[in-house]
Amino acid sequence: MMNFLSKNISYYRYSGLVLSLIFIVFSMYAFLAKGLNLGVDFTGGFITEFSTSQAVTQSKVQLLLEKNIHGQFKLTSTGDLSNWSVRQPDVNDGSTSQSWLDALSQEPYFLNNQIVINALDSDYLGSQVGKELIEQGGLAMLTALIIIMLYLSARFEWRFAVGAILALIHDIILVLGLFAWTGLEFNLTVLASLLAIIGYSLNDSIIVSDRIRELMKEKSKMDLNKIINLAIASTFSRTLITSGTTLATIICIWWLAGSPLEGFSVALFSGVLVGTFSSICISATFPEVSGLDARHYEIKDSLDKEF
Repeated sequence: MMNFLSKNISYYRYSGLVLSLIFIVFSMYAFLAKGLNLGVDFTGGFITEFSTSQAVTQSKVQLLLEKNIHGQFKLTSTGDLSNWSVRQPDVNDGSTSQSWLDALSQEPYFLNNQIVINALDSDYLGSQVGKELIEQGGLAMLTALIIIMLYLSARFEWRFAVGAILALIHDIILVLGLFAWTGLEFNLTVLASLLAIIGYSLNDSIIVSDRIRELMKEKSKMDLNKIINLAIASTFSRTLITSGTTLATIICIWWLAGSPLEGFSVALFSGVLVGTFSSICISATFPEVSGLDARHYEIKDSLDKEF
């Protein structure tokens, strides 16, 4: 298996690199043309919570609210089908009508004359808070990328650091492009998943880069292309096991947590897939494209010893 991979993986690496460039173009187009469907966390609006005396299907509650809520809203369940949350966008700078909430509080509605709906709480989130969250989230990702760049430059040769950063940027762009194409809501949980994707993709890139560095020192006369192929083949089983178990966990969250964590699960699932892909096709291939060879590591090792 390893011999087959080491002999044929160059084709897959170069093809994957071209495919990544195509995906980036499509993702950027979707992001610029359609934009992200920002949730209430970023745009501001009302978040209203209520409960039902018994478990009831979401479709029935949806129909009931459509009769009483004017404008857009999103209904989600906490999982037991008796506690609900309604999110309404702030289309009039805080003046979204909450008359339906007052009606529920004063004269509860009935479903089939058996189930009572009672209002619990309503909170307003200003759009200024959302702008601050976007800025802080962007700064957090930028800070993480800078720290990762500094660490990898000290730990490995700078070409590996640039390759890993390019792979991280590739992963983030593709996940954002997926949300732009599909129109899935982009909220705080999705932003948190992007930070998790950065950590996961970095871990994959470090494993492959570390193996390439070891082989470059052991087999300094071997062609770099063969060294990279051998390093990827030798870590392939570990990558499959790590990615497989992670994806299985994400699928469980997606299945059991329901709609509140749907965006989080979709972002993590796609991020793990493209992160594994980019660690092979971008992070491991860029050093070769940029002219890395064993001589650079000999120079780096001598400089490290001096300092």
